[in-house]
Amino acid sequence: MNRISIESKFVTNDFLFELKRFKELNISEELYRYLLEVEYPWQALGKPLTKFIENCIQKIPPEQRIKGLVSEHVYLENKDSIVISKGAVVEAGAYISGPTFIGPEAIIRHGAYVRGSVYISQGAVVGHTTECKGSILMPSAKAAHFNYVGDSLLGVDTNLGAGTKLANLKMNHKNIILALDNKKIDSGLKKFGAVLGNRAQTGCNSVTNPGTIMLPETVLLPNHTALGVIRR
Repeated sequence: MNRISIESKFVTNDFLFELKRFKELNISEELYRYLLEVEYPWQALGKPLTKFIENCIQKIPPEQRIKGLVSEHVYLENKDSIVISKGAVVEAGAYISGPTFIGPEAIIRHGAYVRGSVYISQGAVVGHTTECKGSILMPSAKAAHFNYVGDSLLGVDTNLGAGTKLANLKMNHKNIILALDNKKIDSGLKKFGAVLGNRAQTGCNSVTNPGTIMLPETVLLPNHTALGVIRR
């Protein structure tokens, strides 16, 4: 499978996530400013993302970090580095490790595994048996059933069908390469899953190879495997 090159202007944070409309789309100002600091989404992953989340958490006094509705049967590891905002719901049986930031009206369902370095925006869903690490879920992004979300960015109102896996590591463990402007671009990351532009969606049991980018409003059909850039 060969990657087809695309113009780099179509895979910027501004284009994929419509940052000029951040207020209308309920993107928090802190996340908006963070995504503006770098041009491309993969530049917002890895250690910079962890630092960003830690900074967001440090701005909130420790006694005010857990304000949502959290079942007594939830396991919080590194609790001091977890924020659960007012209006968020965390159901029984969820496991959350810090640093993790969970925004208002977000839902973490029974059996979810949030491994840390995750920013979950307003109204986003991490569902039953979904595993999530090193990722950003933007407002109303949904990974609701049996999903793996590793080192990925899910745009506004995106949806992962049941069983979708966003693979984040090549079998040879080498850096993820992208094809942009007819050149091979090294992402600088060994772990880089997928980027879904706003309102993109995947069908059930689909798989994205490391470094896959779905442009806004695109669709990956059920039981299909994606590589490179998916466009309409």
